[in-house]
Amino acid sequence: MQQILLRENKIRRNQEHFWVVGLDTHNKILFIELISLGAVNSVQVKPREIFRMAIYKMAVKMVLVHNHPSDEVDPSKNDEDLTDKLMKSGDMLGVEVIEHLIISEKKYFSFVDEGIIDKLKKSGKYELIDAKKDELRNWKIEMEKERALKSNNIEIAKKLKELGHDNETIKKVTGLKMWDIKKL
Repeated sequence: MQQILLRENKIRRNQEHFWVVGLDTHNKILFIELISLGAVNSVQVKPREIFRMAIYKMAVKMVLVHNHPSDEVDPSKNDEDLTDKLMKSGDMLGVEVIEHLIISEKKYFSFVDEGIIDKLKKSGKYELIDAKKDELRNWKIEMEKERALKSNNIEIAKKLKELGHDNETIKKVTGLKMWDIKKL
């Protein structure tokens, strides 16, 4: 990709470029496409532009590449956020984003090598939740609420016992089962 960047004339190298590299199932390159040419410190891209060629060429994997003319290749928060958004868009379309490279004329930064791709896979941001996942998540939330409520009621029952209240009164106040109260 650096060789491709170096083919640009000197003036155009001072602008950010955004490329996509489409791959087949065996990681064979199907295409390299320049998606957008931006300013000195930014380039605008939209998911539909990124995935258009991947869908057309039937790519199943994709590498994102953009340059930083400043020669500073560390990713910005916007770089990470865009990568996360594109990864989640790709998941929905069946095109896995496997890498994002930030390049300059002399060096590069790999999101895979630095663990950012793995971190973004777990982020939950931009994730589409299907009905079953949503149902499971809601069930887990309800279970946690019930567990917290029971824990709170046990603490109340302990206090009531310390104050000398009988088990039947404690059961009415807390809603705990008698055998839970007797264990206290």
